[in-house]
Amino acid sequence: MNPIPLVHASLGKQELAAVEEVFASDWTAGQGPRGKALEKELAERYGVADAVTLSSCAAALHLALLALGVRPGDEVIVADYTFPAPAHAARYVGAVPVFADARPDTGTIDPQAVADLIGPRTVGVIAVDTVGLPADYAELLSLTERHGLFLIEDAACAVGATYRGRPAGALAPISCLSFHGRKGITSGEGGALLAADPAIGADVRLRSSFGIGSIFDKSQIVGLPIPEFTEIGYNYKLSDIAAAILQVQLGRIGELLERRNAVAARYAELLAGEELLTLPHVPEDRTHAWQSYLVALDPSVDRAAVAADLRAQGIGCGHGTWASHLQPVYESKQSCPVSADLFRRQLAIPMHAELTVDHAEQVAHALRAAVRGHADPRRRSAAPAEKQPATPGENQEGTS
Repeated sequence: MNPIPLVHASLGKQELAAVEEVFASDWTAGQGPRGKALEKELAERYGVADAVTLSSCAAALHLALLALGVRPGDEVIVADYTFPAPAHAARYVGAVPVFADARPDTGTIDPQAVADLIGPRTVGVIAVDTVGLPADYAELLSLTERHGLFLIEDAACAVGATYRGRPAGALAPISCLSFHGRKGITSGEGGALLAADPAIGADVRLRSSFGIGSIFDKSQIVGLPIPEFTEIGYNYKLSDIAAAILQVQLGRIGELLERRNAVAARYAELLAGEELLTLPHVPEDRTHAWQSYLVALDPSVDRAAVAADLRAQGIGCGHGTWASHLQPVYESKQSCPVSADLFRRQLAIPMHAELTVDHAEQVAHALRAAVRGHADPRRRSAAPAEKQPATPGENQEGTS
């Protein structure tokens, strides 16, 4: 069997042609006309006041907290079950990340957990669209507005997803996107910040370019404008090479998401009824971007042995994502039991737009055999059903 990688970027001749155009221009370094055009397209697509393209989603999170005036000692409530970029961003500005547990059925941040963590030093919340599934923004917006807190949407994994008919990336006053190689659209690396308030966009744009702002904008002025450094900024710009790729990818979101949806739907069909697996749950009011496809293994299953079996057959797999509070860098004393449980039991199987239905069938067959072969009946879960991720309902809105 040919290898089936866990992730694979969908890049081709259109993207290559766009890069060749940049090579022939005067903007092979830094942000130029392609970057500015991409920002305009993003702002229009998401209906926001400003969009700033950046080197990564992590850069967007960092600059968002700076623009919001977060100070050392402030507490920022962050989603726990995720790649720990939100907690890192809080630490970048000297703030304290406070980890909010996950919903057991979706893995997204639990609004009740957020409510329970709000204290006198809390200044805001960073929610995460976990592996492509939007969080509960109606509840989160109501909660943060009631307490006078900011809300940031980390939509790194969710390009193409929706919540109550609105696109992920436009679900909070500030949203951060990622264009890393495993995301729904990619330039290899890259990110963007989307802001409802143009003042936030202006602040982020200034800080993203060493504190002197856009060199491209200044290049349009006749004469010799000399930039002045008004902030201690960062080199977080996105190059025109990456922007050209993303302009093509932005136009392909529908096509690429359709392919992922087809694979997710086939996985759901093929793995339904397997008592040793719990499949992703997509609530009826949202759709999934399927950056990753995570299954939860019964506690009786040896996850490492399953992974070894799959990899021996050339099938890529991974642990899923992180229970951030357990990472030693934070030295956290908090307990997030749902997140910790998902971190122990979830397994990522191949998911990307280059997969075929035949690939999905090979993966599902191998996964079923592996979990059955590495289950210890003496360790079968007796945990209450409400503590386990729910199985998908009849509605398949997020997978078709």
